[in-house]
Amino acid sequence: MPRIQAPTVVEHRAAQRAALLDAARDLLAEGAERPPSLADVARRAGLARSSVYSYFKSRDDLLDALIVDTFPRWSAFVRSRMDRAATPGERILAYVDANLRLVARGDHALARALAATSRSDTLARSSRLLHDELAAPLRTALREHGSSDPLRMAELVQATVYTLSRMIEDGLAEREARRLGHELLTPYLRSAGGHGG
Repeated sequence: MPRIQAPTVVEHRAAQRAALLDAARDLLAEGAERPPSLADVARRAGLARSSVYSYFKSRDDLLDALIVDTFPRWSAFVRSRMDRAATPGERILAYVDANLRLVARGDHALARALAATSRSDTLARSSRLLHDELAAPLRTALREHGSSDPLRMAELVQATVYTLSRMIEDGLAEREARRLGHELLTPYLRSAGGHGG
């Protein structure tokens, strides 16, 4: 039996599982054309191939676990950036900036790779949850800012994020994408439509 490298067996197993998920995340983010095998993941994590099967039954099982692990991280990052902002208008811009930061550092490419390689049911469920988790604080910020229709305005802000994300993936620098987003949204945030920004 391998030596336990944590205070308890439970913590050791959690650390091993996290190492495997991180290894799979890294391999996918590097742009692999096919999903990594369990052997590839074990090698990257520095673990024996046989130990992977203690955590995941198959490659699909691993990819499903990676989706469930990755999307809440995205949501937590965006929410934490929004929580630091002082006004509703700043929270809206923080929402845009945080999403663009994640795209620029490769998280969106990871999500796309997962979409191309994993079972669609887990991805669809997790994507829906992520969208709902992110839409709620954005709509709240828009409502507090004075939007007459926070639901539809959130869709417009999200469309801006999608477009700028695609531009980043096509080579636009993150800083320039943020500048364009602010240039587009700042007049709205300063307008009479927004009373809280």
